[in-house]
Amino acid sequence: MKEKGLLIVLSGPSGVGKGTVRKAIFSHEDTNFEYSISMTTRKPREGEVDGVDYFFKSRDEFEALIKQDKLLEYAEYVGNYYGTPIDYVKETLNSGKDVFLEIEVQGAKQVREKFPEGLFIFLAPPSLMELQSRIVTRGTESDELINNRMKEARKEIEMMNLYDYVVENDQVEAACDRIKAIVLAEHCKTSRIAPRYKKMLEVE
Repeated sequence: MKEKGLLIVLSGPSGVGKGTVRKAIFSHEDTNFEYSISMTTRKPREGEVDGVDYFFKSRDEFEALIKQDKLLEYAEYVGNYYGTPIDYVKETLNSGKDVFLEIEVQGAKQVREKFPEGLFIFLAPPSLMELQSRIVTRGTESDELINNRMKEARKEIEMMNLYDYVVENDQVEAACDRIKAIVLAEHCKTSRIAPRYKKMLEVE
């Protein structure tokens, strides 16, 4: 009996380092998660590659996918759409592989409603001051956009109780280790293991 894959959702406020932590996890040789690439209508940042970091779509293309119900979740954040293609996620989970989603907080809330059995991890900053410093250091946003992101971040931090676990991103490698330990523990839960043994006992 093949165990279904685990849907791992990593989320948190903009600027907390979700992308950095995700890239670090996937750089480890022992990582065997399948990364589900999100779609977005925002412009690529320097160094980002279409089909690797995100699927970059026009607003019209994205809205067509919404109408076709082809997204597991989507959200409009600071003027841009973000979303997760649904078919890839379902197929990968059914094949027994874990799917790793790195998405915005609004999107994670939608996934929680559709996939309550998923594993939801909130990546938190060490402090609001540190979060603002990280956003400013990017050098890609105006003062107005930085202020908007900080307002949103406060609201998002208040939503951490919707998640199963909170991991503080004080150091990237330490955050990676905590996330991988959480995933390992989830795979050992009785609710996931018991059906396999029940099947085994029935055969004998």
